[in-house]
Amino acid sequence: MRVVTLLPSATEIVYALGISPVAVSHECDYPPAARSKPAVNHARIDATASSAEIDRQVLRAERDGGGVYEIDLDILASADPDLIVTQGLCDVCAVDRVLVEDAVAELDLDCEILTTDPHSLGDIRSDIERIGAAVGCSDRAMEMVEAFDARIDAVREAVAEIDERPRVVVLDWMDPVMTAGHWVPEMVSIAGGRSPFDAEASVPREWSEIRAVDPAVLVVAPCGFDLEQTAQNRGDLTDREGWAELAAVADGRVYAIDGHEYMNRPGTRIVDSLEQLAGVIHPEQFGRPPADAAQPFDRLTGR
Repeated sequence: MRVVTLLPSATEIVYALGISPVAVSHECDYPPAARSKPAVNHARIDATASSAEIDRQVLRAERDGGGVYEIDLDILASADPDLIVTQGLCDVCAVDRVLVEDAVAELDLDCEILTTDPHSLGDIRSDIERIGAAVGCSDRAMEMVEAFDARIDAVREAVAEIDERPRVVVLDWMDPVMTAGHWVPEMVSIAGGRSPFDAEASVPREWSEIRAVDPAVLVVAPCGFDLEQTAQNRGDLTDREGWAELAAVADGRVYAIDGHEYMNRPGTRIVDSLEQLAGVIHPEQFGRPPADAAQPFDRLTGR
């Protein structure tokens, strides 16, 4: 089967199922073999810019009606897919279904479009099963789901007897400040923390809201940023009024997690993200996460 995957999480799932996609998105970089595949789309924004500038570019792209992404019709036509996996979760994160449908219609392609729209760990689990069924690998998908569930249960059981459940805030953007939604509050709870913000989607917040809840643990995992890019934008937080007075800052419990590879990628490695989160909330129970995935914010150096 000829499969095109238009978001990194889907690419990871397809590879884990034993299928090598014929084309991917410009952001698909795991497993490493994905980097050699032709990219069907490109972004109209500069992803290397500061967090504030990226936000301005995204708003401008949406206001002008062009959108954040553009599909390369020649590459999609050459891929000649039987199945395209795209998403309906966030039109800033990846190509959405409407853009894909328009491209398929224009090229008159005979293919199925499978849309993922996960908002919870259960939805991610279901996406693995749905993609597995679509590519004829249901048995392998079930094995993956069983391993997925077992690792989640292991984290849940490890914190079951822990009395201390600190307030944990996870940021998935730095300027403007946004708190992570979807599956993240659920992961905080499983990992032994308490999330003061429980939103279905990522939500822009006033800095005063973060100060008001005064998190005991603060996790910075900007969507699309690796640790190096997070380090470059560290001043977006550290220069804010009251930063040093936050309990998490005073106690040295602010951490950066690679938001590009992990927290914001709802695929097979979301369980890695859960384990990393558990490691920063309860390091005495789980040990510190690996430095290439998570680092103390005040010692952040990147890769």
